[in-house]
Amino acid sequence: MPRKTITIIAAIATAASLSVALPAVAADALPQDQSVKNVVLVHGAFADGSGWKGVYDNLTKRGYRVTIVQNPLTSLADDVAATRRALERQDGPVILVGHSWGGTVITEAGVDEKVKGLIYVSALSPDAGETTAQQYEGFAPASEFVIETTKDGFGYVSPAKFKSGFAHDVSDADVAFMRDAQVPINIAAFGTKLQNAAWRTKPSWAVIATEDKAFDQAMLIHMAERINAKITKVSASHALFMTQPAVIADTIDQAAKSVPGKTK
Repeated sequence: MPRKTITIIAAIATAASLSVALPAVAADALPQDQSVKNVVLVHGAFADGSGWKGVYDNLTKRGYRVTIVQNPLTSLADDVAATRRALERQDGPVILVGHSWGGTVITEAGVDEKVKGLIYVSALSPDAGETTAQQYEGFAPASEFVIETTKDGFGYVSPAKFKSGFAHDVSDADVAFMRDAQVPINIAAFGTKLQNAAWRTKPSWAVIATEDKAFDQAMLIHMAERINAKITKVSASHALFMTQPAVIADTIDQAAKSVPGKTK
């Protein structure tokens, strides 16, 4: 074998051995004395958990363990059960985060003793004994957010209104995919009364999209103030869980660092 060929093969072998020996890029380590290192993310209606990818990437890079719930959106009870399953799998205290309808879910499921803080991302926050539908009473209708209901009672965002009502700050290509990949919600879920309101006993934060067309802005502010949430506003559409991952991740990080982490 020619000397030149042997030299090239040796160089490749050396490079390969170095690549194996080099450690992978590690996530940033959280402070040793920080108790809350787990985050559970709950998506809203018409979407699935993949929309949290940016928040997931941001938080895992910081060292958090992040779990994303996939809501079936078939009933409040089913979505709460899915969230409780995720909470059961956590190895310690948790910050529980919900977007839109996911806010109703975390309000019910968040009474779990592992949950140390709640974050509402342009999200609903009924009280115990209230329904989600009641939260809209007295506020301006969301004219750009049009829901079409199937014969069996499931709702989709109107394709013609999806960009303007749900995600006007998302690229046309991504909006098209979101529109065509919608997960419909059983509209009856909005009429289910909550048994618990975790925000009554857990500290809460709210990230509000100032260009949200799914809710009247006054409604978002009213809900956040009623639960005594620490409010952060950001210029974004209802799809802020996708478009504002840094703002949401920063809020989660602040919450995790500020709450006590002991469980019973």
